[in-house]
Amino acid sequence: MAENEQKAPEKQIAIQKIYIKDFSFESPNTPQVFVKTDWQPKTDLNLRSSHSAVADDSHEIVLTVTVEAKEDDKTIFLVELHQAGLFHIAGYSDDEFKALVGSFCPNVLFPYARETIASVVMKGGFPDFVLQPINFDALYAQGLAQARARAQSEAETSAGADGNGGAPH
Repeated sequence: MAENEQKAPEKQIAIQKIYIKDFSFESPNTPQVFVKTDWQPKTDLNLRSSHSAVADDSHEIVLTVTVEAKEDDKTIFLVELHQAGLFHIAGYSDDEFKALVGSFCPNVLFPYARETIASVVMKGGFPDFVLQPINFDALYAQGLAQARARAQSEAETSAGADGNGGAPH
């Protein structure tokens, strides 16, 4: 009888490849920015990730990191990196899969992105630039909470749109 029972698929996750998919570095105001030695740039960081299925259990995750350093209205440097990875993911439930793709995989990719950005900024003639660690678990949870709030708000809006405030007919 035990032979007839279906076994849950074994959970597997493996990194197949890590690579740079796209990269851009701009420093439009050089060499003038190097003349000023006391600048205090404001740095903006933007992160996002995307997922696409490549084959049965192979998935490409792309972590896009954009860093812009500005002083006043002048761009000192702008970096955009698409750090990608090919992951073998199998045996996980839908929710587990979404968490892996939305949190675990970007967390694996981030140190590679951080090193690439630091190296290129330095090669661009600028002082050391180190991105601080990112809590992708918290960002994923925040994204889920925002999606739930948006869905609830849309449901309340559509319920009130029937002209009677959502009261039964």
